[in-house]
Amino acid sequence: MTAQFEYSTLANPQDIQQLGTIFEQCFISGLGGEEAYINLIGVENFRIIRKSEQLVGGLATLDMGQWWGGVRVPMTGIAVVGIAPEYRGSGGAIALMQHTLKELYDRGIPLSALYPAAQSLYRKVGYEQGGSWCNWQVATNTIHLREQPLPLQPVVPINNQVFHELYQQQARLTHGYLDRHPAIWEGLIQADKNEVVYAYFIGTKDQPEGYIIFTQKRTQDGEIIFVKDWVLRTVAAAQTFWSFLASHRSQIQQVRWKSSAIDSLTFVLPEQTAKMSSQFRWMLRVVDLVKALEMRGYPSGIETELHLEIQDNLLDANNGKFILSVANGRGEVTKGGKGELQLDVRELAPIYTSLFTPYHLQISGKLHGTETAISAATQIFAGSSPWVADFF
Repeated sequence: MTAQFEYSTLANPQDIQQLGTIFEQCFISGLGGEEAYINLIGVENFRIIRKSEQLVGGLATLDMGQWWGGVRVPMTGIAVVGIAPEYRGSGGAIALMQHTLKELYDRGIPLSALYPAAQSLYRKVGYEQGGSWCNWQVATNTIHLREQPLPLQPVVPINNQVFHELYQQQARLTHGYLDRHPAIWEGLIQADKNEVVYAYFIGTKDQPEGYIIFTQKRTQDGEIIFVKDWVLRTVAAAQTFWSFLASHRSQIQQVRWKSSAIDSLTFVLPEQTAKMSSQFRWMLRVVDLVKALEMRGYPSGIETELHLEIQDNLLDANNGKFILSVANGRGEVTKGGKGELQLDVRELAPIYTSLFTPYHLQISGKLHGTETAISAATQIFAGSSPWVADFF
C-alpha cells in the first residue's frame, strides 16, 4: 500500500501553502491560521505524502519528552494528521503514519503519542490508549475555602521561562506529564483574540511554591475562569490556589481546569462539588521497544524479571522474545527468554503507562500470560493514573 505514496519533508513554499489549505479544510480553520501554525511548529518538523506527484496530506512532529517513573523518556508527539478529502480512503493516512514511525525508529525515538480523531486508524499502526486528558469544573460559590496561607505575585510580562523549573518539578512526579514542546508553552501564555491571560506566582517571587495561569470569559453559562496551567508544590500552595479562585465568586460563576481522571486537587475541597465535564484518552506507541523499557523509571523496591514475546507488524526490531530485568528503579532488556507474556506492541502501551493492569488486558482478550508473568508485569508497571495536561 505504501509503495504508491512518496514521503518527504516539507520545504517548498508552494507545498507549505497547499498543506495549509488541506489543514484549513480538515480542521475547519481550528488552528487559527494554518501557515502561522506551520511556522510556529517549524517547517522542518512537518512530513508530507504525495500520490502521482500530488500533495495528499501531512502531519506535524513535536519532539519533546514524557515523564514515566520519575524519568524523562524522549517522545515525539504527532499532531494535525490531515488528508485532503478527495484522497481519504486511499490509504494515504496509514502510509503517512507508517513512514513517520519508521523514521522515528531510525532516529532512536522510544515513544510517540497523539490525540486520535479516528482511533481505529492509529491502532492499525500500533498505537493504543495511553492515558487521560480531562476537563473539570466547579462552581466558585461551592469551593468554601477562605484561608490563603501564601501571597500571590502577578507575573508581568508573562514569559514561560520563569515557570519552566517549577513545572518540571511537578512533571517529574506526574505519571505521563510532558516535557513540553516550545509551541505548547507558547499556546499557554499567548492570548487569543478578545481575551487576557493572567499569571501569578503562588508564594514569594524568590521562592514560589506554585503558579496559576488563567483567562476569564463571559459565556452562555455565565462568567468562567479557565485555568490554562497550574503547578502546586506544597499544601499551602494548594490551599492558596483554591482560596484565590473562591475569592472571585462575586463575579465568576465557575472554574474549569485540566487534570487527571483521579484528580487529587479536588481532594482538598470540603465537599464533592467538582465534577469532570469531559474525558478523552490520548494514544501511545512504543516505537523502540528496548529504549522505551530501559529509559523509563520503575518502582524502586522491586527486583524481578518479565519474559515478553512481542509482535510488531511494522517495526521488525520490536518482534520476538525479550527479558526485562528490573532492579533499583531501572530496567535492562536482553533478547531471548521464555516469552511468558505474549502481546502485540499495541497492547504494551496501556501497560507501560499504567492505564490498565495486565489482568484487565488479559480478561479483555488483549494478551496471554502465565500467572507469574502477569504478577511480575503488575508490579513492574504499577503507577498512578496517567494523564497529560496539554492537547497537541
